[in-house]
Amino acid sequence: MSRLMDPGSASLRSVSSIGLAAVAIGLLGQWLFIDAALGINAPIALAALLAAAWLLRPTARPWPRARDAWLSIAALALSAFAALRGDATLVALDMVGVVALTCGAVASISGFRVIDRTFAGLVVLSARVAVAATIAGAAVVRGAGGFFPRASGRASLVRAAPVLRGLLIAVPLVILFVALFASADAVFARIAGDLFSLNIDLGSLPARAAATVLGAWLAAGLLLFVVTGPRNDPASTHVIPTTPRRLGSGEATTVLIVLDVLFAGFVAVQAAYLFGGQDTLTASGLTYAEYARRGFFELLAVAFLVGGLILAMETTVTRRAGVYLVAAVGLVALTVFVLGSALLRLRLYQEAYGWTELRFYVLAAIVWLAIGCLLAVVTLATDRSRWLLHGMLALSLLFGFAFNIIGPVRLVAEQNLERAIHPELVAAGGQSGVDFTYLGSLGDDVVPSLVAALPSLPEELRREAQEVLDARAAALAHDRSAAAWQSWNWSREWARSHLVR
Repeated sequence: MSRLMDPGSASLRSVSSIGLAAVAIGLLGQWLFIDAALGINAPIALAALLAAAWLLRPTARPWPRARDAWLSIAALALSAFAALRGDATLVALDMVGVVALTCGAVASISGFRVIDRTFAGLVVLSARVAVAATIAGAAVVRGAGGFFPRASGRASLVRAAPVLRGLLIAVPLVILFVALFASADAVFARIAGDLFSLNIDLGSLPARAAATVLGAWLAAGLLLFVVTGPRNDPASTHVIPTTPRRLGSGEATTVLIVLDVLFAGFVAVQAAYLFGGQDTLTASGLTYAEYARRGFFELLAVAFLVGGLILAMETTVTRRAGVYLVAAVGLVALTVFVLGSALLRLRLYQEAYGWTELRFYVLAAIVWLAIGCLLAVVTLATDRSRWLLHGMLALSLLFGFAFNIIGPVRLVAEQNLERAIHPELVAAGGQSGVDFTYLGSLGDDVVPSLVAALPSLPEELRREAQEVLDARAAALAHDRSAAAWQSWNWSREWARSHLVR
């Protein structure tokens, strides 16, 4: 972070603006998130941060290139799903993606070239943004006195520093006095409530003060990163050097050929017993159903390990000989057959026992890896494997948006309810029952499916489904954190409007 402390890297006006913007974002954060569930507050907070970054960036600095400018749009779009989906797992994954995209967006606004970097370069750049958010706020709190070598500049900053420190100290005090006045005067409380939709009480004061300080601190670090930019930073315009190649081509080729033989043997077994229908009872002591409905997790792990191995070899191998390339492509191709085995096993398991959220994501991982194998073949053949992880990151982003459009828990609920209504869909030896307790734990995205299926369910199952809906209605009626406008969420509001009377 020494670059952020270099003299002349930011102006007094910029430092003052950063402090004021950071305090405003901190206040906005506590208003949006304390005593409020996650919802529309997420895209509002992110939009405020990105808007501040755009407004504070030096006007002389070039705009982000088109290949980097989309990062801000993608971060905002992905954060908006927090206001649409009621699936806790999916929203958590969305927030992970939002954090990653926001790091890239802040770096691009700051003037860094993002997409052109290698995967290692992206990790380093993300770490720099994270470090800035964590510790660079200290420079703003201190008034950044070391930014200016001239005595007159230091004197001006010394005069401004008390104002910035005073604002940070005043924030929790203002919250405290507003809480006291609201507790003492009903009219003041109503006015404050109308203006800010705040139901402030002394019990939430520590959380609000902490959220304000934390939000201001993180925002100050990120905005200072934007203002200072990639000054004298060669990594901003050059690809991060790769690790020196140390693995001999012969050694790498040998490893790949041995693995090819192993994988070919496994694929031959799959062709004979899983796909070919040979007698599994004699060979393994298991019926075909027992044999085929297991192992998909392990096969998925195999595919992940192959991906890591190929990337490691491409990074370290000294020479990409023709035999090495053929062996590497052969291993990737055999991995596709392994994924086909995992897919068939998962499908048979789902036909017998239905869907769960975990099984949905396993299915998605199989498809993701299969597409990744295709990308691997292309990049290996064209000597562009250094961009494979970039492609996988882009593919992950596309999958993330697809998940939000599909709605995993909605799909899980609909498929399992359909099996209960039509037991003939259940494979021999399977189970047609619905675990309504499990469905009820998946969030508000399942409520429309339960309501739609209610008239068609058998009587006993209808009673169980109604109990789940009644429990959710009671929870929504008493959930104060979900009642605030900051928490607005489409799935939650749909459930409230149809269940709470």
